Amino acid sequence: MLDIVVVLTVLATLLVVVSVSQPVAVRLHLAPVVLLAVIGVAIGAISIVLLHTSLSDRFDGIAAVFANLPVSSETFVYVFLPLLVFDGAMTSDVRRMLEDAAPILMLAVVATVVTTAVVGVALWPVSGLPLVVCLLLGSVVATTDPAAVIAVFRDVGAPARLTRLVEGESLLNDAAAIVMFVVLLGMIVSGRQPDIVGGAVQFAIAFLGGAVLGVLAGRAFLQLIPWTRDDRLAEATLTVALAYLVFIGAEHLFHVSGVVAVLCAGLTVSASGRSRITPYNWSFITDLWAQIAFWAHSLVFVLASILVPKLLLDVQFHDLVLIAVLIAAALGARLLVLFLLLPLLSLAKLTQPISTAYKLAIAWGGLRGALTLVLALAVTENSALNPEVQRFVAVLATGMVLFTLLVNGTTLRAVIHLLRLDRLSPVDQALRDRVLALSYAEIAETIRATGREHEISPSALASALAPYEAGIAAANSPGAEEAGLTDHERLAIALVALGNQERMLALEIMAERAASPVTVQALLRNAEALGEGARSGGRLGYKRSAEAALAFPFSFAAAYFLYRRLGIVRFLADRLGDRFEMLLVTRLLIQELGGPHAARSRSIFGERVVELIDAILKERLKRTTAALDALRRQYPQYAAALEARFVRQSALRREMGRYDALFKEGLIAAEVYEDLKGSVVDMQARETRPRFDLGLDTGQLIGRLELFADLSDQQLERVQKLLRPRFAVPREVIVRNGDRGDACYFIASGAAEVVFPGRRIPLGTGDLFGEMALLTGMTRQADVVAMTYCRLLVLRKVDFDRFMQDNRDIRLAIHKIAASRLSMNRSDEAAATS
Repeated sequence: MLDIVVVLTVLATLLVVVSVSQPVAVRLHLAPVVLLAVIGVAIGAISIVLLHTSLSDRFDGIAAVFANLPVSSETFVYVFLPLLVFDGAMTSDVRRMLEDAAPILMLAVVATVVTTAVVGVALWPVSGLPLVVCLLLGSVVATTDPAAVIAVFRDVGAPARLTRLVEGESLLNDAAAIVMFVVLLGMIVSGRQPDIVGGAVQFAIAFLGGAVLGVLAGRAFLQLIPWTRDDRLAEATLTVALAYLVFIGAEHLFHVSGVVAVLCAGLTVSASGRSRITPYNWSFITDLWAQIAFWAHSLVFVLASILVPKLLLDVQFHDLVLIAVLIAAALGARLLVLFLLLPLLSLAKLTQPISTAYKLAIAWGGLRGALTLVLALAVTENSALNPEVQRFVAVLATGMVLFTLLVNGTTLRAVIHLLRLDRLSPVDQALRDRVLALSYAEIAETIRATGREHEISPSALASALAPYEAGIAAANSPGAEEAGLTDHERLAIALVALGNQERMLALEIMAERAASPVTVQALLRNAEALGEGARSGGRLGYKRSAEAALAFPFSFAAAYFLYRRLGIVRFLADRLGDRFEMLLVTRLLIQELGGPHAARSRSIFGERVVELIDAILKERLKRTTAALDALRRQYPQYAAALEARFVRQSALRREMGRYDALFKEGLIAAEVYEDLKGSVVDMQARETRPRFDLGLDTGQLIGRLELFADLSDQQLERVQKLLRPRFAVPREVIVRNGDRGDACYFIASGAAEVVFPGRRIPLGTGDLFGEMALLTGMTRQADVVAMTYCRLLVLRKVDFDRFMQDNRDIRLAIHKIAASRLSMNRSDEAAATS
């Protein structure tokens, strides 16, 4: 019982130290982890001094607790590491990181291998230890700790891409370094000679196996979310369980990398969770994880730092020389990757160029932290290793951590300022001035209105208005317009903001449960693509992204392939239902973006830009409506059902909001509120999207054709056995010129075109085509292309003669149509030759 009390007392005391260190670090302009490292080292040093001297026997008990912490490397790995990795993945913007996937992989994986190799080769001649031991140390110090770096970047306002590169590197860097550490440690313990090929295979299996397991676990978690019925506590609890279960399962059941598995599970949840978890619940989960990660990271850092004096007890001059070699080798390896390997990605067009200032900031920001100390501690606890190896890794890794924290960590802010990365770009500065000018004007008008309403004295009103009027004057001073943005730049920025607005509206759709998770995911993906298109290509990039959003996705193409090749209808119907819903909601979002409320917020970009955006939105609305109408004309009942569901879900959301307001105002009791809330939740749960039906029932399609209207029931039954339904999408070539005729087609619904050189013949519901090749035995004389979604009835060549023989009236009608078309073709040929 005493041990539990002691451990809890130590943890509570350290949490107090952590909380107090935060405002102190801000006051001292230090990253909190740097201050925590100093505090941890001080606690460890004082504990050792008190325990091994006679300064005061009264503190021996407390000193013994801190000098001999009941915390092993396994505690750090199994208790804290899954939390830290999962939080880093959960809070990452996966889609933005994918833009820089190539440099992030280079910095995280390739740089880890290079650092391990360079450090190992550099220390091997001067350390007197085997190469594999030096490589093990290289893998230990290859782990970077981004906490201090990112804290400084955000504090000074460093560019978003720089922060994103460091965050992305840190996510994969730890995973790659730990996998390499495990592989090398296994070689040393087993006594095997270093095997590059075997080690590479082992590394790939552990890394890729963990990635696959993590993705599958993340997908399984997302499938469980609907069962929680939007209970935020249940959803948050599942995320914590996911981190631990994936880590333990990967390490002990599948023998792959637990860190990689947790990382990929977190990235999967981050990428798709926003479309399945309501924005309010998602915000709660991310806030919870921010708190958990803060506790975990702070405790790991201070606990690991307390161990530093113990690891450096018998440091010698030769160790200092080795530490200097280690620091130089690690920095040299980082510069090698940044300035020699990274530019190759730009030459290969795999990424946008990274400036020299960015590279220098990343190089100097390669701090080592808690994970490096934890891996060094794991080496000291491994009884299978030689004590000399344990001491070598512990001393050099600890020295590296102290140097990077106390030197790089304390000077990083100055380096960022020296590289001029803490300043807004001219474009951002001009936009900032424009926003301030308009905001100050609105606030000034509000102050004047308040003064009139409350009869404020003129002198007090003038005093309150003074700073805002000065800001307006500065923004409108001579020369401000020349230093401002061009219309092209304003339009590009406005279109990026428009994409962000669309993303927020899509999240509101998600909150109202007015669309399925698949549709919300597509809407979010399209909104982000629109923003990125505008960011990279301005108006043209936005337009291309808008066109891509209306194109058929790969999932639709795959479902259509399964339908055409294997006759599987279900997947195609589901994908078409997704497209129906996506187009419907996209049209509503565009209408909302073009509304007065959304347009008013874009006034900061100027009247000309607002006019251009309105024109762009009108064109998008026209194209989206056309794509939606193509489906609506074929399936009007399904369109009405979707619209009704959308309206009902929006109404239920507003109903819930009304009950929330009444409860917060104290007008209804808690039990009444819970009863009303439960009824709305039940109704929301019952509001599922109707199942889409392609409408390929042969009997119903035959009933749409006037050609078969006079057939008896017996004849219809025989005809139904011969005809096969088929679905076609717009712009699909149904019949190709030059092919041999294998069937003729009746259009039950939709429209198509017969494409001849120089002319096109439109076909609609009730028409047939393809009969000429069957009657004459010639090859196809033209292409027939679907203009809309079409439902066809196909009569194969092997059944054609029987069909014609059994149905005299239809036979005569088909011959008449064929004769008319043959005569028309001959007239066209004669006109062309004359």
